[in-house]
Amino acid sequence: MAGYAGENLGPDAFRMRGHDVLRVEALSDVVFGFALTLLVVSLEVPRTFDQMVETMRAFPSFAITFLLLITVWRTHYYFFRRYGLHDSRTIRLNTVLLFVILFYVYPLKFLFTLAIGSLTRGSIMVHEVGGAIVPAIKDAQVPALMVIFGIGFAAVYGVFALLFQNAYRMRVALQLSPVEVFDTRVEIALNAMLSATGVLAATIALVLPGAKAGNAGWAFATIPITINGLSYTTKRRRRNIAATMLALRRANE
Repeated sequence: MAGYAGENLGPDAFRMRGHDVLRVEALSDVVFGFALTLLVVSLEVPRTFDQMVETMRAFPSFAITFLLLITVWRTHYYFFRRYGLHDSRTIRLNTVLLFVILFYVYPLKFLFTLAIGSLTRGSIMVHEVGGAIVPAIKDAQVPALMVIFGIGFAAVYGVFALLFQNAYRMRVALQLSPVEVFDTRVEIALNAMLSATGVLAATIALVLPGAKAGNAGWAFATIPITINGLSYTTKRRRRNIAATMLALRRANE
């Protein structure tokens, strides 16, 4: 997507406006780092081989949660690099995003620990403080867990949709090129659709009884379809816009 006049950028290149690390980004990186720390802060150094094996069983759930957080960080990083915004609305929305991320770290870790453990070991039992052995979660509690996850997922990508919508609102001040405007609108649509997926999962969890509410997680399996479908339907239009920009640039040379 083209940048400002005189820059040697192709018509399909997105100009990076955020060259310097802003204070809002610095704070965000600290929060992301703290969230990653919370994923492992409860892990103690194993003192026996059996304890080490038990600790390593948590690696798959940690890896999935880590990947999800990095995916969110990547979207956050490219948003600020592309638009370089630090207006009051962006700061407010970013604050909400960071709050949601910190609040949902433990539910996220618990959910995937439970899911991986159920696949590999069946029902997961834990020791209570008094010494009693109880299930990590009761069937009647599964709907609430899925609703919590669905709402958190919807909140994260709903905030991203609002961040990109704010960038689109400021497209004139940012001097966004036609392709950049198009890409921004696609990002709004994509993040809104991802947010709707979280709402759908939460709704399904409310409808299904007991442990069956765990099937609400299959709603997230539609995400690759959403991403690839949106990419397929917008790719040709984006190419046409870029081609038009290139033709205009050559005509003005």
